[in-house]
Amino acid sequence: MTLPFTLQQLRMLKAIASEKNFTRAAEILYVSQPTLSKQLKMLESRLGISLIDRQNTKFSLTEAGKMFLRYSERILTLCEESCRSLNDLKKGDRGSLKIGASQTVGTYLLPRIISLFAQNHPQIVFKTYVDSTRKIAKSIIDNQIDIAIVEGFIPENLTDKLQIEDFVKDDLNLILPKFHPVALNKEKIIKKNDLYHLNFITLKSTSTIQKFINTFLNQNDIQTQQFNVIMELNSIEALKTAVSLGLGAAFISSSALEKEIQLNTISVIEGIKLATSISILINLQSDKSKTFQFFYRDLCQLKV
Repeated sequence: MTLPFTLQQLRMLKAIASEKNFTRAAEILYVSQPTLSKQLKMLESRLGISLIDRQNTKFSLTEAGKMFLRYSERILTLCEESCRSLNDLKKGDRGSLKIGASQTVGTYLLPRIISLFAQNHPQIVFKTYVDSTRKIAKSIIDNQIDIAIVEGFIPENLTDKLQIEDFVKDDLNLILPKFHPVALNKEKIIKKNDLYHLNFITLKSTSTIQKFINTFLNQNDIQTQQFNVIMELNSIEALKTAVSLGLGAAFISSSALEKEIQLNTISVIEGIKLATSISILINLQSDKSKTFQFFYRDLCQLKV
């Protein structure tokens, strides 16, 4: 369907109604008065109705003119808004970003990263996806996620399709109740062999996080199968609470312990602290939007 008007004609009608004078309307639009009059008559002809009631040197909008002006203003406003939005999108000031994260990162670290970025880019819409590292890596390859931050092992069959960058180091910490004898010791040091005499609280054995912890500990010559596990819980928060109440010991990522350390509700045992890596995952083949580029740039500035 061909519209019976152009955007320029709508601007002319708006200017005439605003200025109530053809000469001034023509001046602000940088056109001649004859051109303005000709375009207005052409608009009325195509619409098949009069928009302006002309009486000598005075004029006023007809009822049809008033109604059409209201729609004209809405159309012009939407056009201006669409141009601003496209310009913002090109500059990266507006848009959306799909971010993936492994479970611990998604729960404790990602919200802080997004909060920092949102302070400078409040119009960016974030969609977050939290799952196992393997599933998040696969989603990056399938272009379902733009960028991901993960902790854990990435399957070898996926690594050749990903750009993997070191982001920050994270520690896997042994935590004990504040009143445990080891915690009360000034040095707070424990030997590996002493771990097998502790009562441990863990996540369920089917948990992706617990599988990662067990694998990582075993790689560091700590035999998790010899642990005396007295309780399995569903969440890291429940696990931390259980330790603070004196029910046992646990291994937890340092990124999940910030609140407990500040409140001094648990003891971090210095003798057992194992460094793990958190990585940034990117699809090598995908197109990178301005929003992505800005987020990636800010993310790289947080690297340590």
